[in-house]
Amino acid sequence: MRTSTRILSGLAMASLLAAGTQSAYAINLGFLHDTPASYMQQADYNALVKAVRAAADSEPDGQSATWTNEGLRNSVRVDATITAVDTEKGAEKDGARTCRTMQVVINAKQQSMTLRPRFCREGTGSWVYQKRY
Repeated sequence: MRTSTRILSGLAMASLLAAGTQSAYAINLGFLHDTPASYMQQADYNALVKAVRAAADSEPDGQSATWTNEGLRNSVRVDATITAVDTEKGAEKDGARTCRTMQVVINAKQQSMTLRPRFCREGTGSWVYQKRY
């Protein structure tokens, strides 16, 4: 293959890869555009986190609590149903560690998303979000 042909082929391949990468990048982020999270403001997030922690404190497994961003100065109505899904209690000798899996269904503009955060605490301490790797 001649040098000029190889260079042109290489440039064509590079431009195709670059175009493909940019469109893939746009496609990968596009799914977030119409999710309830895209309509939430910081005050909404803060209030929702508080509601999830309160539900972890008080709701028995299988019971649900509701939350709405009413009064938080967001023009888009966002609501959520927070359900305690599962509770695991450790033995007293292990420091009485309790972990709870919650299900949070968030709705906004006829879209919904479901989150399943897990929280643990020692004794009667604060609930700590458990990152999943």
